Amino acid sequence: MSQTLLRVRDGRGASVSFSELLFDLIYVFAVTQLSHYLLHHLTLTGALETLLLWFAVWLAWQYTAWVTNWFNPDTRPIRILLFAIMLLGLFAASALPQAFGERGLMFALFYVAIQVGRSWVVLNLLEADHPLKQNFRRILGWMCISAVFWILGGLAEGNGRLLLWALAVLCEYVSPMFGFRLPLLGRSDSSSEWTIEGHHLAERCQLFVIVALGETILITGSSLSEMETWTAPVLIASLVAFIGSLAMWWVYFDTSSKAGSHAISQAENPGRLGANFHYVHVVLVGAIIVCAVANELVIAHPDGHISNVTAAVLLLGPAIYLLANALYKRLVYRRFPLSHLLGLIALAVLTPIAYLTDLLMVNGLTTLIMVVVAVWESISRGRTPQQQNGASV
Repeated sequence: MSQTLLRVRDGRGASVSFSELLFDLIYVFAVTQLSHYLLHHLTLTGALETLLLWFAVWLAWQYTAWVTNWFNPDTRPIRILLFAIMLLGLFAASALPQAFGERGLMFALFYVAIQVGRSWVVLNLLEADHPLKQNFRRILGWMCISAVFWILGGLAEGNGRLLLWALAVLCEYVSPMFGFRLPLLGRSDSSSEWTIEGHHLAERCQLFVIVALGETILITGSSLSEMETWTAPVLIASLVAFIGSLAMWWVYFDTSSKAGSHAISQAENPGRLGANFHYVHVVLVGAIIVCAVANELVIAHPDGHISNVTAAVLLLGPAIYLLANALYKRLVYRRFPLSHLLGLIALAVLTPIAYLTDLLMVNGLTTLIMVVVAVWESISRGRTPQQQNGASV
């Protein structure tokens, strides 16, 4: 039965299905919830809480993306599994604003149901001698280990919940690095048991980036619509936010999906490279969420003075985004782009200057840096003979 559920791997490159696109709508909602949570909890504790919740959202999506990379989401059992995860994800995402409050246990239970339930269902769809069987046994084992920490964290309060959920996230995030090694079950060989479809995995990551960039545009529009008076600074702040979103799109999508899928298909260890894609993208998309919060702050108070908190949001978001993009392109092209490095240096130079001006000016300067990086990247690539292979200078 599992043979009929697996994707056909004929070398043509599998595309993302309509059921997967529908599935991603839940994550549009989750990203919105997280950006609003960070906006209303701009403290160190609030940032750590948002970070943990974001990792949980990403890990639930990531493990599902791996399942649909192996299995055909257009088959009825896998499609029903996706829809069941969507329903659980809807409840989990709805609990996010109170995940560190009165709905902590509810969030944990729905999240555990997603992670453990998905692995258990897939395990039961596989025949006893199927090569993926042992892999999913190990994955299910780690999901059960992390489930203990999720549920205990839901029962705890304050820093106890933060610590227990951090351990749960580590279980799910780090275990693939060691092949989901467990006593008696051994470890998964990422070169044989993690055989993946490169085009599909690259496209899934890129679609999630689109989801996050869409959130920056939605926040710009909703923030502008809520303003009682459209003053010149507010309109300029909205324009800057929109240009910033386009610049982030350009920095990332100037790297083609073909280059990403080609890198995975040509890798000696495609499973390991695919996992590295996910390790980088969780940081990259998280940075976009921070940038969305920055846009909302600037539109609401364009002439506001810079504090340590607002400086962190306005500068760290673009900096982490550029760094994550550079690491992604390092994986794909085996080069660290000079344009990204100089962009990071420019943001570092801007940091002390930021305290001398207002929010709008700082956001305008960070956007200008992002635009320069995007243009530089395109021009430098266009002038090199490696352009056909997507090489970066």
